[in-house]
Amino acid sequence: MAVVRLERYDDANNPMKVASVTNILIIDDDVELAGLFKEYLQQDGFTVEVSHLGESGLRLALSGHYQLAILDIMLPDIKGTEVLNRIRMQSRIPVLMFTAKGDDVDRIIGLESGADDYVPKPCTPRELAARIRAILRRTQPVAAGDSGPIIAGPLQIWSEKRKASWFGREIELTSTEFNLLETLALHCGRIVTKKELSEKALGRPLARFDRSIDVHMSSIRQKLGCQHDGRSYIQTVRGHGYQLVKE
Repeated sequence: MAVVRLERYDDANNPMKVASVTNILIIDDDVELAGLFKEYLQQDGFTVEVSHLGESGLRLALSGHYQLAILDIMLPDIKGTEVLNRIRMQSRIPVLMFTAKGDDVDRIIGLESGADDYVPKPCTPRELAARIRAILRRTQPVAAGDSGPIIAGPLQIWSEKRKASWFGREIELTSTEFNLLETLALHCGRIVTKKELSEKALGRPLARFDRSIDVHMSSIRQKLGCQHDGRSYIQTVRGHGYQLVKE
């Protein structure tokens, strides 16, 4: 696969360094809309492939050839959430879901199934590209350095390798879960607001009534388990944010 170095720009017109052309997979049965997005993203420097069926899209997503998949929650042959569940059984590829506009149920189901973020349809190609860039900024591997892991009690995080261990055992995290946990670990013992978490982990401003962070936090809590007294290692501070407690 040919690799081409590019320079792209974020929404604030700041240079964004990207190591190579990024391969994007779109799984959506809306032929016209998927074609529109493909054309726009290709003009923006991405390479894009489209699948209009869930089963074929699943095979492509698991092929290892793509850095991000865009998945519609409604597909003709299999539910998008089922595709996502099967992807998550084998792969950590970032997944951005298309959900029905204004349908919180679709959004929550998608996030609970392991999606990294969602975009309500209809959306503009520019908004879609911005969400993709936000995810990629936080998932693209960086050159490994000599810096050691972030240590917060039993949690160790290697940012360069995007690897985390909990009580000495590696934990499986989606890219967004990793970003959220890393942010909490960097500020272990203090409250991190949802606004900070959205900007640093999701790469976008916190939207009103957005429950994405809450759903991701619920998943992280399940993976970390509880303390001896039954309390979660991640505390919710109502009206403020979240806190990774020190043991």
